[in-house]
Amino acid sequence: MPATDDLEEYRRKRDFAKSAEPKGGVSRGEHGGAQPSFVVQIHDATTTHFDFRLEVDGVLKSWAVPKGPSGDPHDKRLAMPTEDHPLEYADFEGTIAEGEYGAGTVILWDEGTYRSTSADRKGKEIPFAEALERGHASFQLRGHKLHGGYALTRIRQGTDREAWLLVKKGDTHGSRRRTPDPARARSVRTRRTLRQVAADADADSRQRR
Repeated sequence: MPATDDLEEYRRKRDFAKSAEPKGGVSRGEHGGAQPSFVVQIHDATTTHFDFRLEVDGVLKSWAVPKGPSGDPHDKRLAMPTEDHPLEYADFEGTIAEGEYGAGTVILWDEGTYRSTSADRKGKEIPFAEALERGHASFQLRGHKLHGGYALTRIRQGTDREAWLLVKKGDTHGSRRRTPDPARARSVRTRRTLRQVAADADADSRQRR
């Protein structure tokens, strides 16, 4: 189970009596298979963006990617790190109540597993968490929509606005096809759009009154 401090910031920002988001507490052994998981969620908050999350040491390391991951190796996508999320967040799709942190609608755009391909300068494989700490991590995604090699590289550190780049590697899975319009994108699980998820949540809310 992740240490309490790993999710302290996540829990501090949320009122779980009002938010449908998971509080956390599932150990790695209770979630997923042999390979670590990844998930990409579209979050229609103050600004619509993609949340890119990788399972690392019992939590989901998370980055907000304004334009979303791209399959084109020529695209360099800005990725802003956010607080660690619990593993259960990989199943979250719904709405966050108005007035709460991150208020808005969330859909699961893609999900799957990944394999670390991170290595040091001598070509020796290093733990993924260590690669992130050093500021450059390479990995292979096996999702429904995203496939092949990607890399996260830190380009700014030491400020409140740490920044990374998420880039597709030039392999057989590279393409000119870019990330879809978030308003038209559909959930990988339910095939619903952001608008449909929001409408369903509003209908459920009216029924409970």
